[in-house]
Amino acid sequence: MKDCKIIGIAGGSGSGKTTLAKQIFNKFGEEHACLISQDSYYIDQSKNFDHDGGAINFDHPDALEFKLLAKNLYDLKHGKEVEIPVYDFATHQRLAQTKHLSPKKIIIVEGILLFHHNYCCELLDQLVYVDAPEDIRFKRRLKRDTEERGRTEKGVHDQFFKQVKPMHDQFVEPSKIKAHKIISGEKPYDDFIAGL
Repeated sequence: MKDCKIIGIAGGSGSGKTTLAKQIFNKFGEEHACLISQDSYYIDQSKNFDHDGGAINFDHPDALEFKLLAKNLYDLKHGKEVEIPVYDFATHQRLAQTKHLSPKKIIIVEGILLFHHNYCCELLDQLVYVDAPEDIRFKRRLKRDTEERGRTEKGVHDQFFKQVKPMHDQFVEPSKIKAHKIISGEKPYDDFIAGL
């Protein structure tokens, strides 16, 4: 798999990372590409969860198992099949089942904290940061979490301003200095994708 390319996409919550990742995946198709989300690597929080928008800080780097993500990326890059964890956002459990992935020529991985750890960055061939203003990111997150994850508006609001924003300012925003390319999350990605 010497010609394997790993595209890493980071940016704030609600910036448009997942949309970009899916569009890149669609360009190359499942025969040539695979897609990995940082969210799959959340540590099981089911025993600690108190309430929606509560004490657990899901936006701190310690909430995720980045060493396992790095190992999975390394193995894929070296032609090995991997088992990706499955995290259930309703119960905050890491499920016993896993998602099997085979090596592909294009590996797309996205997540807010992807550029925080150097051992993940070293495995990425292209680092792309998706930038969007805070008000846009909050509106998008509110819509996603209430519609797709069964969350309450109050819970999403409290979590965003107590945890998401401070962690974004401390860890996510500073990591964009590592990016090879910074693109707007408010404009179509067509030109960028066309150049891949």
